[in-house]
This record gives sequence, structure tokens and C-alpha cells, in this order.
Amino acid sequence: MLEMIPTIRRGMAATAVAGLLALATVLPAVAATHSDPLASWNDGATKQAITSFVEKVTDPASKDFVSPENRIAVFDNDGTLWVEQPMYTQVAFSLDRVKALAPEHPEWLKNPALQAAIEGDTKTLLASGYDGLLELMTVTHAGMTSAEFEIIVTQWIADAEHPHFKRKYTDLAYQPMLELLGYMRANGFSTYLVSGGGVEFMRPWTQQVYGIAPPNVVGSNLKTKFEIIDGKPSLLRLPELEFINDEGGKPVGINLHIGQRPIAAFGNSDGDLQMLQWTTAGDGPRLGAIVHHTDEAREYAYDRQSSVGLLDKALNAAPANDWLVIDMKKDWKTVFPPVKQ
Repeated sequence: MLEMIPTIRRGMAATAVAGLLALATVLPAVAATHSDPLASWNDGATKQAITSFVEKVTDPASKDFVSPENRIAVFDNDGTLWVEQPMYTQVAFSLDRVKALAPEHPEWLKNPALQAAIEGDTKTLLASGYDGLLELMTVTHAGMTSAEFEIIVTQWIADAEHPHFKRKYTDLAYQPMLELLGYMRANGFSTYLVSGGGVEFMRPWTQQVYGIAPPNVVGSNLKTKFEIIDGKPSLLRLPELEFINDEGGKPVGINLHIGQRPIAAFGNSDGDLQMLQWTTAGDGPRLGAIVHHTDEAREYAYDRQSSVGLLDKALNAAPANDWLVIDMKKDWKTVFPPVKQ
């Protein structure tokens, strides 16, 4: 949910052995039997550019060789690794949660944004802008310990379904990107999730979905303080934003949490522009890539006019910066993993 706040405000890992072990834990859809590690990608310039980059930075004989400890690849989440339309998954979580809590808080109906959220009026909620979304976030995400919040998120994500696809959100990660994560880890890359979403919202499920462990998740966060609660040391989540890991915040978050500049970055929206700029401005070989949603039949088609996942400035900047634009319709054989039987 936090990822959408700046958009609305504008107007609407490891060695190769460790990588192989991590690959084995990813969803079964990343089939080990394929001789082609990127089997869900169509052959063409985009796939070739990715594999050529990986090959040259991992070949000790190459002038572009990068040692494993410096092979850092960062990935945005919503719209880059899994579906983000018609609303970010964390917004769906917040709406479900505010409805569940509403009977205990009749005073919320006096707040137009919260009333809209309770009634499922997302149009009015979004029109309330930054303040309305912040109010929704604080009442649904704060006032509990981090451990309690983790349990709530884990229980919700286990059953929640996407309104259009009627599949669990955890089943709607993009198959080609799951393969890409595995391929890069198998080649000695450390992969990190760098999202505008709440870091404590994502960490309970990123290992299961992407093979990305909690320490490799960088996101937005509420202020948290240490307290003794019922005799136990606890971390209490406060109703106050501490950091928004979006737009210019992404390079800052990467620097704070990872401590070095990545050599590869994958995004899908203007919220990823500065992360792409900062990554590809470094010395040596660099790879920047944008997932362009062009497939209205298998997923969604949107870019410059979307209120969710707006892609305008970053798309304009791609040619001059030699960033790959991954055309979902053209470059991917399939979008989602097969339905589990």
C-alpha cells in the first residue's frame, strides 16, 4: 500500500552453490528438468540481453567479470514480480482488515476515508489522497507488536484471493520472473526485494513465494519501539510512518540495508526510476530492466495513465539509459505458474 502513496501525492545471497540450494526451494513451477533456465521467456533480444549480461559478469575470463560478493540484483515487488492490478495486494489486505475491525470502532465511520474503506468504496478512498491512505494504514497496521502483525499477515496471505483471477495472491507471481530469480541465484547473485510496500507485510511470505529470505527484503516501515508488554520484551508498531521506500527512497533504502550499489535492477513503474538510475550509474557492467504490462488478455495492459503502477517517466528514460523494456505480451510464453491440482 505504501508504494501508491507517492503516486497519489503526484496526482491521482551468495555463492553459486548457495544459489543452487535456494533455487531448489522456490515454487515447484520453476522446473529443474528444463535445460533452459528461462524456459518461460520467448527467444529474442530481451532474453538474450539478460543471459549475455549474466554470462559476462560470471565468466572469470571476461573483462566484465564481477566477483560473487558484488553480484547484487534488486527487484521491485508489485507489478515486477507479481500482479498489482486492480490494487496493490497490501491495499486489499488493509481493506479486509478495516472491515473486520470496524464493528469495534464505530468512530471510524466519522472519517470519510475510513468510511469509504469500510464500505468498499475504493474510488472515494483513493480520492482522499495521501492523508486517507495514511489513516487506513495506521489503523490497520499499528497498535500491535511486530509478532502479532506477522501472524495476521501470514493468516491473511494463506487464503486471500485475487478478485479477478480467483487464485491466491501467492500463486500470482510471474513465472518468468521466478525463473529469472532462480537463474541469477544459480549464477552467484544475491537477490533482494526492494519495494514501496511495508517491509513487515512482505517478510512473512517472500521466502515461500520468491525464495527471498526476510533479511533480503527492503521496504517501507512504520516507527517501532521496544517495550515490555505482559512481562515480555516486544516491538510495538506505532501509528507513524518512519520511511517510504519508494522513488528516491529506494536508493536510500538499498544503501541503508544492503550497503552497496547493485549491478542489476528490475522494476515496472515510475516508483522504480531512481533505483534504476542509481544502479545503472555505477562503474562496470550494469543491467536495468522494466517490466512493461502490455498483455490485456493474460494479465493487464497499462502504463502512462494508470493510477496503480504508473509507468511514464521511467519508460521515457529507458532508451537513453539502455534499460531493457520487457514486453510482457511479446517476451513471455506464460505469465503465471500453472494452476495447482
